[in-house]
Amino acid sequence: MMVETHYAKSGDLRIAYQVIGKGPRDLVFVPGFISNLDHYWDEPSLVRFLSRLSSFSRLILFDKRGTGLSDRLGTLPTLEERMDDVRAVMDAVDSRRAALFGISEGGAMSMLFAATYPERTQALILYGAYADFHTWVLPPDRFEQFLAKIDASWGNGASISAFAPSKVADERFKQWWARFERLGASPSAVVMLMRMNSQIDVRHILPAIRVPTLVLHRQGDTRVSVEGGRYLAANIPGAKYIELPGADHVLWAGNVDRPADEIEEFLTGTRGEAEPDRVLATVLFTDLVDSTRRAAEMGDRPWRALLDEHDIIVRREIDRFRGREIKTLGDGFLAIFDGPARAVRCASEITTAVHELGLVLRSGVHTGEIEIKGEDIGGIAVHIAARIAGLAGSGQVLVSRTVRDLVAGSNLRFGEQGTHTLKGLSEGMSLYELAK
Repeated sequence: MMVETHYAKSGDLRIAYQVIGKGPRDLVFVPGFISNLDHYWDEPSLVRFLSRLSSFSRLILFDKRGTGLSDRLGTLPTLEERMDDVRAVMDAVDSRRAALFGISEGGAMSMLFAATYPERTQALILYGAYADFHTWVLPPDRFEQFLAKIDASWGNGASISAFAPSKVADERFKQWWARFERLGASPSAVVMLMRMNSQIDVRHILPAIRVPTLVLHRQGDTRVSVEGGRYLAANIPGAKYIELPGADHVLWAGNVDRPADEIEEFLTGTRGEAEPDRVLATVLFTDLVDSTRRAAEMGDRPWRALLDEHDIIVRREIDRFRGREIKTLGDGFLAIFDGPARAVRCASEITTAVHELGLVLRSGVHTGEIEIKGEDIGGIAVHIAARIAGLAGSGQVLVSRTVRDLVAGSNLRFGEQGTHTLKGLSEGMSLYELAK
C-alpha cells in the first residue's frame, strides 16, 4: 500500500504523519517507543490491523520525535513535549476532536493528552499500557541490565524475544523486526528513549481522565505486566477493561482481529469485518515426493535432520528470489512472490538443491488474485496452485498457462502437459512443465 507522508511542525521539530481512511471519526494511532511509518506497510499483519481501523475511521498515524521519519533530537524529551506532537499532528490534519489509541509507552502520552485536552479527546483506547514504568515494566534493579542488552544487540532483531516471543522462530518476521529496530531509532537514541520511558509515572492523572476509555491488555504480556492494564482500568473513572489471550507485547504479532473488533465496537457500537486485502501474486507450493516411505526407512531422528536441511535450503531460495514464506505444510512450503519468473526460478533452484540431499521435490506455480488474511493467504488462486502441485510428477515444476504467458521473454522454456480439470473449476486448465 502506498501512503503519502507529510510533516507537521511541533515547536522546532518536524513530525512525520500519514492519514488513511475516510471514516466519520478521527482516530490517532499513538505508537510505542519506536516506529517507522514507511516500514509499517511491509508487515502484512500490521497492514491488516491498520486497514481494519481505517475502515471505520480517518486513521492518523505519526512517528514521535526522535523516531522513524520524524526529526531526531539531542536531549531527552519530556512527556509533555511528546504529547505536543499529538496536538501538532491533529492541528495539521484539521482534526478538532479525535479518539486516541495509545500503545505501550504511547499510552502515557495519550492519557496525559486526554486529561489535559478533554475537549479534543472523543475517547481513549489503551493497549499494553502502564501508568508507572518501574512498577509494571522493569524494576530499577533490572533496568540497567536490560538497557545494556538492548544497546549491545540493537538492530539484529534480538529484542523480539522480549517484545514478540511467539515470533522468535519466524525468520521473515524477525527480519522485518530487525529492520524495524534500525529504522525506528539508532542504538544511542533507543537508550535515550528507554531512559525517558523509565521516568514515566502518570498514576496521579488517572482520576482526572473523564473521557470514555477502553483498556486492552494481553494476559501473558512479556513486557508490561497484565497488572498494569488492570490498574489503569481500576483507576480511570468508568473505564472498560478487556483482557486478551496471548503473550506478545507487540500487538500485530498476535491475533489482530479481536482487538480491532473491540475497538470498532467501542467507538461505533457495532462490529464489521472489513473486506480482506486482495493483491495479485504468484503462489508457489512445494512438496517432497514419497516422504512417508523415506521417513519409515530412515527413522524419525535422521529424517528430521534431513528435513531441517531441506527447510534451510527452501527458505534460503525463497529469500534469494524475494519471496515470502507463508507457512510450512509438513514436508512442503507455501510461498508467494511479486513476479512469476522469480517464483519459477526459485522452484527450479530448490528442486536442484534438495536433489543433492537425495530428496525429490515437486512444485506447482500459479499467478492470480489472493486474499491477505493476516499472516495467511486465501482465495481461488491459492487452491489452484495447490491442485497444480498435486498433479506434478517427481522433480517437476508445473505451472499454469497464466504463469507461462506472463514469463514470456524471460528465457524460461516450458513443455505442454495438456489440459486438466482442477477441482473447484468449471473449465479445464492448460498446464506446462518447466524444461530442465
